[in-house]
Amino acid sequence: MSFSAILRDIVAGADGCVGAALMGSDGIAIEQFTAAGAAELGLEEEVGSAGAEFCRVLEEIGKASDALGGGAVSEVVVSLARFLLVFRVVDEEVFLVVLLTPDGNLGKARYLLRRHLLALRREL
Repeated sequence: MSFSAILRDIVAGADGCVGAALMGSDGIAIEQFTAAGAAELGLEEEVGSAGAEFCRVLEEIGKASDALGGGAVSEVVVSLARFLLVFRVVDEEVFLVVLLTPDGNLGKARYLLRRHLLALRREL
């Protein structure tokens, strides 16, 4: 299964999911998929931008976790006024970001990220 097919399945599978992007640790999108309704919500550019902007924040969370002895970061959820972001680490160089509307199904999105994680790792 290709990266774009996996991202499409994640976005289509969770209510309120606007888009998903597979990002390198340098903040550059490897692959991105945005739902048709993203433009109507004014969020079509936000998925890749969020990954790039929060890339450094994820690194800092990792450093804080190491300092506390918490181990590797696997997932981070950021709740903002306009949308929710879910970040899932795929490997040490790649992470996945999913953007949902504030009333989107966060639990289903998190489930789909876990469900497709192995397929993403195989594609790398």
